[in-house]
Amino acid sequence: MKLTYLEVPMKERTLKGFGKRLANVRRSQAMTQSELGEAVGVSKRVIAYYEQEDAQPPGALLIDLARALRVSTDQLLGIKVQKETTNPRTARLLKRLQKIEQLPPSDLRVVLKMIDGLLDRDAQINGHA
Repeated sequence: MKLTYLEVPMKERTLKGFGKRLANVRRSQAMTQSELGEAVGVSKRVIAYYEQEDAQPPGALLIDLARALRVSTDQLLGIKVQKETTNPRTARLLKRLQKIEQLPPSDLRVVLKMIDGLLDRDAQINGHA
């Protein structure tokens, strides 16, 4: 006889898909496991553990994870539908662009000229306008 969710002892209950949701949100923020661990005060190994299929963090850590990832606890728990996440590759690019914004104006101009030059070259090679 199969037990219903509420009949399963509390210690054995898990939230299906928590680890996958945590990993997806972390990647969409272009964060490594180490960076997330540092942000919440745990090791990379702890984050890797909670990203596994049947693991889930204690309540206090859940709150810290949600804050560090700028999402609600409901989103991490799967109660609320997760917002559209950014492609991890795009998120890494955005993270770099935010760092570039902090450069001194002269360095920023150099970076922008390099980007413009690469885009112009690509347009000429590939016939993009």
